[in-house]
Amino acid sequence: MPAVRKYRRETSEISCCLKYLLFASNVILWLSALLVLSVGIWAWKEKDMFRNITRLHYIALDPAFVLIILGGVTFLLGFMGSVGALRENTCLLGAYAIFLSVLLIAEIGFCALAFVLKDKGWIKDQATEGLKAFIRHYREDADQQNLIDWIQEDWLQCCGIDGPKDWDSNNYFNCSSIAIGSREACGVPFSCCRRRPQELIKNKQCGYDVRKEGYPVDRNIHERGCLRAGEDWLEAHLISVAACCVGLLVLQVLTEYLLRPSNLYLFYFSISHIIYDI
Repeated sequence: MPAVRKYRRETSEISCCLKYLLFASNVILWLSALLVLSVGIWAWKEKDMFRNITRLHYIALDPAFVLIILGGVTFLLGFMGSVGALRENTCLLGAYAIFLSVLLIAEIGFCALAFVLKDKGWIKDQATEGLKAFIRHYREDADQQNLIDWIQEDWLQCCGIDGPKDWDSNNYFNCSSIAIGSREACGVPFSCCRRRPQELIKNKQCGYDVRKEGYPVDRNIHERGCLRAGEDWLEAHLISVAACCVGLLVLQVLTEYLLRPSNLYLFYFSISHIIYDI
């Protein structure tokens, strides 16, 4: 029986420029994801969430949990892309391409769903429910507290969902809590207060008693709710937000386009070598 001649691939089957461009970009993505994942795990460890499972009933609103999920998914994607490109591994490159395709389809589907439901109030209802949960658990989770403070004070300059009265749904700020001695009763968090000119250190008690009857008309707090403020911000920055979304989608499509021909080419050679070996 004549011997079967075997062929060995001596050179790279994909463009060297494409190979190292894909590798470099995914290494950056990989390291960034590792940092995000580490921050999320550290935050959970500081809050002792790994042992206190009973607090997981509002896990989806936990910023640390979001960082862990985002960092984990991005870390996996960056690993597959960088190692697959460097080693020209068809399995990793194939998984990387499939992962990108799934993300691309999910993003397009989400954008289409948001566009269809934008006039039906579904997005507004979801945002309202999320803000209500943040307000209710304001004093129970330090990460959620910092997030709502950042939204109210630095990003949107707002207070509550529709206004300061929404803080009545928090046990600490509810006006009925005066009976149990809560100093924050009938007040709002300090992040609702407007910053005074030339104020270097913000007064953390500036929101005390501002919702009590007889309080001066000028309460020096933001009267606009965060829901309306968010809508105004989105309308004002609609072009920038849309450009970022379109840019991200184009980048993913371009990566898919550049990767797929080389991926199929590598796949063909891998199958050929397997057949020759058999």
